[in-house]
Amino acid sequence: MEQYEFKGKILIVGFGSIGQGVLPLILRHFTVIPERITIVTADNRGEDIAKEYGVRFIIDPLVPENHQEIVRSHIGPGDFLVNVSVDVSSTALIEYCQKNNILYLDTVVEPWLGYYTDPSLSVSDRSNYALRESALALRSIPMEGPRSTAVIAHGANPGLVSHFVKQALLDIAADIGMQVEMPKTREEWAALAQKLEVKVIHIAERDTQESPVPKKLGEFVNTWSIDGFYSEGSQPSEMGWGTHEKTIPADGREHDFGSCAAIYLEKPSFMVKARSWTPTSKAQHGWIITHHESISIADYLTVLENGKAVYRPTVHYAYHPCDGAVLSLDELAANNGELQKKQRLINEDVLPGGVDELGVLLMGHKKNAYWYGSRLSIDETRKLVPHNNATSLQVTASIIGAMVWTIQNPTKGVVDADELDHELLMKVARPYLGEVFGEYTDWTPIEGRGKLFPEHVDAEDPWQFENFRVS
Repeated sequence: MEQYEFKGKILIVGFGSIGQGVLPLILRHFTVIPERITIVTADNRGEDIAKEYGVRFIIDPLVPENHQEIVRSHIGPGDFLVNVSVDVSSTALIEYCQKNNILYLDTVVEPWLGYYTDPSLSVSDRSNYALRESALALRSIPMEGPRSTAVIAHGANPGLVSHFVKQALLDIAADIGMQVEMPKTREEWAALAQKLEVKVIHIAERDTQESPVPKKLGEFVNTWSIDGFYSEGSQPSEMGWGTHEKTIPADGREHDFGSCAAIYLEKPSFMVKARSWTPTSKAQHGWIITHHESISIADYLTVLENGKAVYRPTVHYAYHPCDGAVLSLDELAANNGELQKKQRLINEDVLPGGVDELGVLLMGHKKNAYWYGSRLSIDETRKLVPHNNATSLQVTASIIGAMVWTIQNPTKGVVDADELDHELLMKVARPYLGEVFGEYTDWTPIEGRGKLFPEHVDAEDPWQFENFRVS
């Protein structure tokens, strides 16, 4: 495995399933010894793993009053902060790192505890759209000298899937005989998507990993951070909003600030589903869980003329989690969003044979629909890296790729995943992604509809959001 030089220290904030999974990869791929790594987290989860690798482990929850002091006591200029926590403000950490020449990466733009469920905030203000805008606004804070690189929202999704989208666009172009040069700018990637007539992009995922212990009543089960999943599920369902859409949903709302590349629904994410497709499941219903990439990909692929969007695809997550999490979400919805008192993370106690199939489904082009992504099994994961399951390894491998890019590009300021070199990211992450492939399908969201019961569909344009949404 290739190793990359890094002479500084690394501070890992948070040590749940993703922190535990990324630690062995950091030690494998960077020239950093355990003594130069510190973990600061809110509880004792993973303490045994830190001890296994000889890494300093400190329980000291970051809050608004102490976060600067804690970061300052462990790292300084030229070092790297890897933020894989929940309930810790990304913008607060980014601003500190920018002003102190510290490299930064997170997997989601997080707020301080309580933000997602604060009734004093409008639905728009507690959205991922608003969180992304707040992070991007840090590009303009007054500073002297170069701005250290801060990569925001770069795990598997958001993160890796943005690079899947670029490869999928190139694949479709090649398969229809379109001669294109590798796009080099945001404008060139957007022009390619427009030329291919891509109308809709789903981040289409199916998780078939199972625990030997079935979910019990009053328990939330998941293959990755339960705190993170619950936080996302409590936010409004969001999607990048395409220029081909005829009408906004009745419960849909537009934002009155920022890029205006997305809308939100006045419903929590755990209550909203869409029809989608993956190679393993074929047709499936997936939750439209709010995610940063739904907004960033739509924004990145927007074509503007005289300041007006003339092309943009509709982009959103369509996630079918493991069966235990499906039951957990149903129970969560029945209790109006009150999280179950018991939570169980299915990480290393996963039955053989399960996979996480994560990819992007590009629809509306000349070949109808094309899924491109990673199918990673728990069996292969166990051979590749300790302390990961298939879901977490897709995240942690992508983190390593983004860390490599950040170290090689240390003065880029605040950047979205879409702005990174997708070829470098794929090169670094690919050994950990199992089978990486693309598959075309004739499926559409109106296929087989209305056979048994009357059902309104827009047959003239199957790619309208109303055709995807599960009522």
